[in-house]
Amino acid sequence: MSTQICFMPATEQASRIRARELSCAEVMAAHINQIERVNPLVNAIVTFLPEQALEAADACDRALAGDTAPSPSEAPLFGLPVAHKDLNETRGIRTTYGSPIFAGYVPAFDCLIVERLRRAGAICVGKTNTPEFGAGSQTFNPVFGATRNPYDLNKTCGGSSGGAAVALACGMLPIADGSDVGGSLRNPAGYCNIVGFRTTPGRVPVWPDLAPYLPLSVDGPMARSVSDVALMLSAIAGPDPRAPLSLGEPGACFTAPLERDLRGLRVAWSPDLGDLPIDPRVSAAFAARRAAFEAIGCIVEDASPDMAGADEIFTTLRALRFEQGLGDLLDHHRDQLKDTVVWNIEAGRGLTGPAVGRAMRLQSELLARMRSFFTRYDALVLPVSQVPPFAIEQPYVAEINGVRLETYIEWMRSCYWISVTAQPAIAVPAGFTPEGLPVGLQIVGRPRDELGVLQLAYAYEQATGFARQRPAL
Repeated sequence: MSTQICFMPATEQASRIRARELSCAEVMAAHINQIERVNPLVNAIVTFLPEQALEAADACDRALAGDTAPSPSEAPLFGLPVAHKDLNETRGIRTTYGSPIFAGYVPAFDCLIVERLRRAGAICVGKTNTPEFGAGSQTFNPVFGATRNPYDLNKTCGGSSGGAAVALACGMLPIADGSDVGGSLRNPAGYCNIVGFRTTPGRVPVWPDLAPYLPLSVDGPMARSVSDVALMLSAIAGPDPRAPLSLGEPGACFTAPLERDLRGLRVAWSPDLGDLPIDPRVSAAFAARRAAFEAIGCIVEDASPDMAGADEIFTTLRALRFEQGLGDLLDHHRDQLKDTVVWNIEAGRGLTGPAVGRAMRLQSELLARMRSFFTRYDALVLPVSQVPPFAIEQPYVAEINGVRLETYIEWMRSCYWISVTAQPAIAVPAGFTPEGLPVGLQIVGRPRDELGVLQLAYAYEQATGFARQRPAL
């Protein structure tokens, strides 16, 4: 029964708690047992708070018994275990950012997404692993080490929300938060056979944020199913005055039904986003999924938007963020920063005003082309990652199909080119390679159309069922 609870959908766990069919303590104990059993193999949860979580679960049960619990609309995640990415500040709980500089840091505040998850009734059981300062799509750092892919312990789980993705895949959590600049919600979701949703910048407000008017980094939901992602999004979306670009619609709009007649929906099918090198194992798994979209009534056409300038836009704005956020650390703790973080900060310091201005002009042109492209199509579908999970000892991918890559992030262009469009993009399971490694598929929606993306992803998920396949662990 304990394992059944751990792999039960978050929506079902929440409804059973409200119906008193499961106690919050019972749900929490099941997940704590799963963490204790599985986490030593994968290293996904890096700060673990079982006693604190059980005390909070008991308090939730007393509130239910005394009819003092908040309503489902006020606290849709009531009693559900959650762990927060170790980039997200948690009041009274260690937050290291994966860096030895902050190995003992305990914030006195919650960041906005943690604040909202607490308010929605979720119970913190710990923190999930991330690469140092979230840099790179491979989850390892000098504080906690590497997080392993549960489908093959010798492979990476991706990143930077790698600990969250692994914890979900292994039934250690029903929901988890993540963040995404260049693919950090989507890449680990694809590598671990779960769902990760990069929403429109401002849909889930980010605070604190040193660059509140540079909408590149977003926080978002991760879960094992599209319905569970929608449930979590309903709790974390909505405006906040501390985030000046936050969107006005309340999170409750994502409680709308996900079932929808999709006949006639126009889908642009892009196996390589124009001309990106893609590993043939990813291409084969991706191609096999086209029939699923056709089966649910979509009109599927081969098409790719013109992504000219996307690389320059992303690398310039990302470097700017690194210098802005971590420049002081380079001045005072250079010897404690990994080489790729140093490189990114120094790239930011080398930027000129004209270079930043050019990147912004290129992004304006790209956004205009994307708007035009999406007057014909309702969604764009492409692979999440250009390669399947690779060796845990390998820090990043340097070559794809004989094509040499110049930087440690270039193998993730299938994600970060989408980031600079500011459009919502969800990663959903797309099957497995012949070696049994997960492959992810990315659905990109029209600007601000998160509900449409969720509805298409839900229909696809129902037609395929890959999300029901668990790792052997």
